[in-house]
Amino acid sequence: MLKNALYGGVNAAVLTAMNDDLSIDLDRMAAHCRWLLANGCNGLGVLGTTGEANSIGINERMTVLEGLIERGIPAAKMMPGTGTTSITDTVLLTRHALDMGCPGALLLPPFYYKNPSDDGLLAYFNEVIQRVGGDIKIYLYNFPQQSAVPFSVDFIGRLLKANPGKVKGIKDSSGSYDNGLSYVEAFARDGFEVYAGDDTLLKPLLEKGSAGCITAASNVNCATGAQVYANWDNATGAAAHEVLAATRKAVISVPLISGLKALVARNTGDARWLNIRPPHMRLTAAQQAALFSAFDASGITLAKAA
Repeated sequence: MLKNALYGGVNAAVLTAMNDDLSIDLDRMAAHCRWLLANGCNGLGVLGTTGEANSIGINERMTVLEGLIERGIPAAKMMPGTGTTSITDTVLLTRHALDMGCPGALLLPPFYYKNPSDDGLLAYFNEVIQRVGGDIKIYLYNFPQQSAVPFSVDFIGRLLKANPGKVKGIKDSSGSYDNGLSYVEAFARDGFEVYAGDDTLLKPLLEKGSAGCITAASNVNCATGAQVYANWDNATGAAAHEVLAATRKAVISVPLISGLKALVARNTGDARWLNIRPPHMRLTAAQQAALFSAFDASGITLAKAA
């Protein structure tokens, strides 16, 4: 396990609470963030894929970050997603995160144009990093199933060399142990933080020197994830890992964001958590029943929300 990582441990890819008119409910989102921090999360990945960031406008995203901080969520605990297809929007959001006091920001690659060269990606990130300035750390977001733009080990090596001290780590949502391991083996010795995007890879990659996880399922399984993180090298962690893996299997058996919102709605008793922006849709009754059955069968104990 990598020691002294900036976001070391369990980080939730935080759901975005929405009102019936699909505007963002900052009070409910902040309450969820407080629950996460009280139940095993070391940090909060806000405005990522699970947070429906690419369905949320640039000004809205800035308002979310400001609103959470105003409601007492520590900026030091947040890693906002700031990567867009536009250099200027990415710089705007990343600089805003810097101004708000966030230690790091999570950047998708420019994902609209497919098959960019490593030279093109390097030029994009060099431009963003130079324009942002300041001391905010850049974390890469490797999610090729969504972005269709993977980050290779060679590319990361070039980016680190071109921007010493600026690029701090990566969230790997490829779902591939071998891919995550390749990042750890290439860069972790120099303090590069590798975060698993798949709960089932938390323990195996901690054993090799990763920093933790940033996962969607941490919205509901963070206490179990914290047990794995604290006991990654012993039998207690191995047992917790089995439960963690079962919860992951349950939540990906249905559309992920809709399913997580259904679980949080059940746990809070607040049906407004079911609100989701199209093209995502709420679960059907049959999907919801199947999810709840599988999740409850995992053996997890879920703390009730206040």
